[in-house]
Amino acid sequence: MHEAEKLKKATYHLWTFTASKMIAMLGANVMAFGISLYILAMTGSAMSFATNMICSVLPRALVAPLAGYVADNFSKKRTILLAQAGTILTVGGLLLYTETVGISVYAIYIATVFNTICSAFSGVTFSSAIATLVNPERLQRAMSFNQMSMSVAAIGGPVIGGMMYGFFSMDVFLMVNMVAYAIAFCLEATMDFNLYSTRGEDTKKEKMWEGLKSGFHYIKQRNVIKTIMWVALWINLFFSAIAVGGTYIIIELLKVESTHFGFIEASGALGMLLASLYFATRPEVKVPLRFSKISLLLLAGSVGLAVIPLVTDFSYIAIVIFYLIIYFIFATFEMGINMPIGVYMQKIIAEEYRGRVFGLMETMAMSMMPIGMVVYGMLYDTLPATIILPVTSVIIIIISLVMLRSSILKEAHPEYYEKAALPEGVANTTT
Repeated sequence: MHEAEKLKKATYHLWTFTASKMIAMLGANVMAFGISLYILAMTGSAMSFATNMICSVLPRALVAPLAGYVADNFSKKRTILLAQAGTILTVGGLLLYTETVGISVYAIYIATVFNTICSAFSGVTFSSAIATLVNPERLQRAMSFNQMSMSVAAIGGPVIGGMMYGFFSMDVFLMVNMVAYAIAFCLEATMDFNLYSTRGEDTKKEKMWEGLKSGFHYIKQRNVIKTIMWVALWINLFFSAIAVGGTYIIIELLKVESTHFGFIEASGALGMLLASLYFATRPEVKVPLRFSKISLLLLAGSVGLAVIPLVTDFSYIAIVIFYLIIYFIFATFEMGINMPIGVYMQKIIAEEYRGRVFGLMETMAMSMMPIGMVVYGMLYDTLPATIILPVTSVIIIIISLVMLRSSILKEAHPEYYEKAALPEGVANTTT
């Protein structure tokens, strides 16, 4: 294929995967919003809500390394399409069960587990394929567009879900999800996932156990990647305070209406969207790890502010406005953490290991979340949120300062720090 044709195809990919991800995520967010409110309305317990979140995290953490091995050793396109088809069949099964037996919390838990497994295979494979779908010069733009599509879907999902909740049954939420994933399936079937691949066609496939071991060994030899994974592990543990507590505080404690809560969650997606636009239109961050560290510290500080409506006499309107702002801030800083690191990792990881590394990274990042959800689910049922969130904020700040210390930043970006350490004028006189 000529270079001009490859560029044209890459442009097609840029818009096609943006559209497919937006549509699929819109359907997923509408359904997830409806299910979350259904569980809270039926049980009124933060623990029940946390249980469903565990079902959406734990299976993904367990199968992500296997998904990474599959992504590195088998057809990426086939893997993604099979995973999308699995999601459609799972939701269809839940819809059939609802029509014949009736909806139940346990049926939702089971469907969530299967959906999560399918999502692990499609998500890890897609992450490992981005650098082969577009030319290197447009990698940051592609990742920004990818995030923008998810942000737009995250804005529309809660808003649509909030408006639908009072008028439609759960069956409609499930059908919206199935239609959305079917459209995404058709779009992704037209894409060439080997367009910019650098691997030879005769690359030898590794056996599963050997492949997993070699992926682990690859990470073990790279200190910066290990550090990023450990930071992700601990941060995901403690940010369960918001994942579990945010909905519980706003819906159960402050009695915010479901429609208004939909707009609150949408404000977070708006923050992601604007941050994605920022990264899509600016040059790559020169020192990604430092940029992410600053964003993490700011995000940790804002977590402690989320309890203000619980300790002040805010009006209902003031409560809604406050959380609109705080969720926007959360999302903006989260993008400041994830986007620079995402581009950085795409560039430093060899293609033949990309799936396994992202799979193991996802496992590390998510492995603590189920524990965090259980712990914080019980904490919110027994302790006031005014204690939980400030303490969590301080812990995250300490982790950020210790694990992302200066020596790690210098190891990740020696060219920047060595240049900064030179006396003025030396950099211009050396060759």
